[in-house]
Amino acid sequence: MSESEFQPEHRPVDLYLGLLRARMDTEDYRQLLDVVEPVLRALEEHRLPAVDFALDGEDGQGLSQEVRDEAALVIATAVTGRLDNEVVEIDLEGSGPVRVITDADTASDPERLGEIADYIRERHRQDEELRGIAEASGLPTDF
Repeated sequence: MSESEFQPEHRPVDLYLGLLRARMDTEDYRQLLDVVEPVLRALEEHRLPAVDFALDGEDGQGLSQEVRDEAALVIATAVTGRLDNEVVEIDLEGSGPVRVITDADTASDPERLGEIADYIRERHRQDEELRGIAEASGLPTDF
């Protein structure tokens, strides 16, 4: 059954939100909805939201780590249609821990987590290289 065949109240993301509503503090749940509703609406309307969804800065101001993690899991559920997503913290030497969302199988596979860490390190290296080129060229570096 594809996601479009689910009745609205039976889509995985709606089931997950229902579970969160039952177990989260009311204020935390309200904050969670404030963060995820624009993204869920964009996904439902088939508009491409920002490629990187970060809960730092304005979007994540004043949110507890639990609300941040749950917001990321709600969005992952909406995108993947899976309820087995997990937050995994990967320690990147030199730049500290990074939190990623992945499926349960990957979360329990140290080899695969190592591949993800390598990918993140390479991406960070490329970003820094591009930032240096932009700076040397007099271009904005806030990408």
